[in-house]
Amino acid sequence: MRKQIIEYTSPLDALVAVAKRLSLYETQAQMDSEEFFYQYGQGQLGDDTVYVEWANDYRHYIALRQDLEARLSHAA
Repeated sequence: MRKQIIEYTSPLDALVAVAKRLSLYETQAQMDSEEFFYQYGQGQLGDDTVYVEWANDYRHYIALRQDLEARLSHAA
């Protein structure tokens, strides 16, 4: 697998891009990302490349969302 670096102009742009990727995974698997991540964490889905990428995108989404929520709470 080739590593790809993507740079975004803002955390919000990054969040939107990751959310779009999550939506594609969810549509293909007919499962929401939260349920997927729970099952993946329990070892119920295996280590297929798609699952690893989905899990990484979900972790990234959570981190971005928490960062934006923190920034917004400090701005208010």
